Amino acid sequence: MHHGHDEQPLNPLPPVVWLLAAPIIVTEILFALGTTGALGPQAVGWRLAILGQLGFDPVTFRHMAEIGQWSVQDLARLVSYAFIHLSLTHAAMVVVFILAIGKFVGEVFPGWAVAAVFLGSTVLGALVYALMPFTQMMLIGGYPGAYGLIGAFTWVLWMRLGPGNPARMRAFSLIGMLAGIQLVFGALFGTGPDWIAEFSGFGAGFAISFFVAPGGWRHLLRKLRKR
Repeated sequence: MHHGHDEQPLNPLPPVVWLLAAPIIVTEILFALGTTGALGPQAVGWRLAILGQLGFDPVTFRHMAEIGQWSVQDLARLVSYAFIHLSLTHAAMVVVFILAIGKFVGEVFPGWAVAAVFLGSTVLGALVYALMPFTQMMLIGGYPGAYGLIGAFTWVLWMRLGPGNPARMRAFSLIGMLAGIQLVFGALFGTGPDWIAEFSGFGAGFAISFFVAPGGWRHLLRKLRKR
């Protein structure tokens, strides 16, 4: 018997991480099959049709808020937009974030809390995006939710370093690096306003962690009592 032959080549991911990534993966497989014509001629335009049906439209949302009439189908877009993407590359990058960051967060948070962070950040990111009166472009893709997981990842590092630790701000290194990359790409190629939803998602994920992480709410209460 050789040592290590019974070990798994990859560390297993928490089931909730696969549940969050699975709709994106399955959708992209269907889109890919559709473009080949294997699912019939009508499937060739599936991506564009689904983007129109499930993407989050800030203009429509603001209009609903103004007239006070809410459509369940349009409200569902606050979540559904996170599971459809503009291209395979767009989807692949989101899935990588979900699997990599979700694994780390899922080793600390219970499964329901990981889902709460992702979905809560998805919704709050879209709401902040819609509150900006200049946003016109439809919001598509899971980046706000993925950034929410980065917020939870940052929260875990921040908590582990503890108050008074001079290195505590290093917990924000990842989001700082992403902000820098976005700034460079924006300067070189231009950028849309979707970064508003993404960084709002990060803030939401960090804040939600205080309420859903094991011991997070108790830690917050202790901090408030000390003040």
